[in-house]
Amino acid sequence: MTMTDRIDQPSGVHLVGSVPLNGSGEVFRTAVSILGERLRRVPDGETGIRSYWIGWQSSVFKDHPLFEAGASGGDAYRTHPQFGLLPSATVGELVFDNFGYAEAAKNSYGEFSRLKSDGLLPQDLRFQVSLPTPLAPVTSFVAPSDRAAVEPAYETALLNEFNDILGAVPHRELAVQWDVAVEFSLLEGMSQPHFDDLETGIAERLTRLGAKIPEDVELGYHLCFGDAGHKHFKEPEDASRLTEIANSVLSGIARSVNWLHLPVPGNRTDDAYFEPLTGLHTGSKAELYLGLVHMSDGVEGTRRRIETAKRHVGEFGAATECGFGRRPPETVPELMRIHAAVSNVR
Repeated sequence: MTMTDRIDQPSGVHLVGSVPLNGSGEVFRTAVSILGERLRRVPDGETGIRSYWIGWQSSVFKDHPLFEAGASGGDAYRTHPQFGLLPSATVGELVFDNFGYAEAAKNSYGEFSRLKSDGLLPQDLRFQVSLPTPLAPVTSFVAPSDRAAVEPAYETALLNEFNDILGAVPHRELAVQWDVAVEFSLLEGMSQPHFDDLETGIAERLTRLGAKIPEDVELGYHLCFGDAGHKHFKEPEDASRLTEIANSVLSGIARSVNWLHLPVPGNRTDDAYFEPLTGLHTGSKAELYLGLVHMSDGVEGTRRRIETAKRHVGEFGAATECGFGRRPPETVPELMRIHAAVSNVR
């Protein structure tokens, strides 16, 4: 590879969230050993019970005394039962106690801090906490007739957990990512919404969540078309919906957005997919990461997508479409090495 090739490569790497290794310590050490200064922040890998994104949140509703189980769905995106409020339940008494996100983050940060103290992680590396938007578990696990009543209570409890994280992790070391996937399922008509004017409602929710993050904590958004069975819930025609939602959030939020992550399907090396990104307004502060790294075609295929992307966007970093969680652990180092091969240090 020539020096010119390296200049033209994406700048930096973003890890979306899940990394199926043996605990947060192994995730931190592996990511830094392979990707080094390409990373500005690193997730704990969402290992163990959290490995299948929000799947573990089903038990929150299953074990709640005000819910009863209903029917299960019939595809890869609706395998869990949905839960409805008991007829005797009133919205005012609906309270959620513990989702487990704060406990997981505090435990992982302890390992992160220890490795930093031992000189095994860069001192300016931030600890990344990836959280689902409340729409995700509510749409996935709550019966349609009860979602409007349940969503505010779930959001309140999730933000309470986030405040617990804020009290345990120094703000200068913390980065928070909102995972935005179910929102696109709603926009594509694959899930049943419980509110009108979808684009406006989704943008309002995302800006409200972002505004809860203190300015001295980094904020990012991961937009996603789903990854169950390494398949999207619907194949996007192009990046237009991603661009529209991203622009709505970026223009509607008062605080800075530090990064934005957008997916790129593995079979899209054509200009048509990327062309809408010419209208993306990230401003001067938000780092853009494109999820164009795919294990299926490795460095060569990833570089084809990079070359097409460069015709439509300015500076961007490299990432996968989604987290690594649904792949064999032994493939993780090689996938990270593909990231390193196609990107430069920031």
